[in-house]
Amino acid sequence: MLTVIITTFNEALHIGDLLDNIRWADEIIVVDSFSTDDTAGIAKKQGAIVHQRAYKGPADQKNWAIQQASNEWILLLDADERVTPALKKEVQRLLKQPNPHIDAYWIPRQNYFLGKKIKYSGWQGDKVIRFFKSSCRYNDKQVHEEIETKGINVGQLKGKLEHFTYRNMEHFLDKMRRYARWSALDYEAKTKRVGLFHLWVKPGFRFIKHYFIKGGFRDGKAGFIISVVMAWGVFLRYVFIKEKR
Repeated sequence: MLTVIITTFNEALHIGDLLDNIRWADEIIVVDSFSTDDTAGIAKKQGAIVHQRAYKGPADQKNWAIQQASNEWILLLDADERVTPALKKEVQRLLKQPNPHIDAYWIPRQNYFLGKKIKYSGWQGDKVIRFFKSSCRYNDKQVHEEIETKGINVGQLKGKLEHFTYRNMEHFLDKMRRYARWSALDYEAKTKRVGLFHLWVKPGFRFIKHYFIKGGFRDGKAGFIISVVMAWGVFLRYVFIKEKR
């Protein structure tokens, strides 16, 4: 038996298609952060169990949602993700014949940006732990939170999630700005003094990493934009730390 969990805020554009995509699940729970669009209404109409809860942080929201699940196994998704047929088949097989030694699984993601499949740019190795037992919990990070792996065994799935990352450039920039502010909370304690190294060298290296080392140039214009905005996000992280101080 499988529970699918989706945490949302203003995802009316995506939520209907995702719910159609995972209709085969035994239980679907949507935890909505009081969306101002029709996210919650669409989810209710399509048969999901909908909870509305104030948002304190990504890990807090997901850990609360996990506790609402009725089944042992959970597949946790974002509204802009879709389960491929290969992944669906793999998950269903494991539900019927579970490996007693594995508590959670990494799932690879195929990312799309500006209508283009991104093959490089540092996104080619993207994977997330999203299929796991309900006893698992997320670590307390504000950005890139992940299932806590200490004390559990984690396997690897072959089927992919399709990730339709950002609706447009405004959405990309808004999300990177928000991530930078959250990331500042994670990095503040280990950053003694914000200097040119943080404001110039680290963003510059991030661009070099995504565009040259990770092959962003092979993704054309989209790869260049990704590399620049990722570097900008690092710059903003330290600007926000400096602003707070």
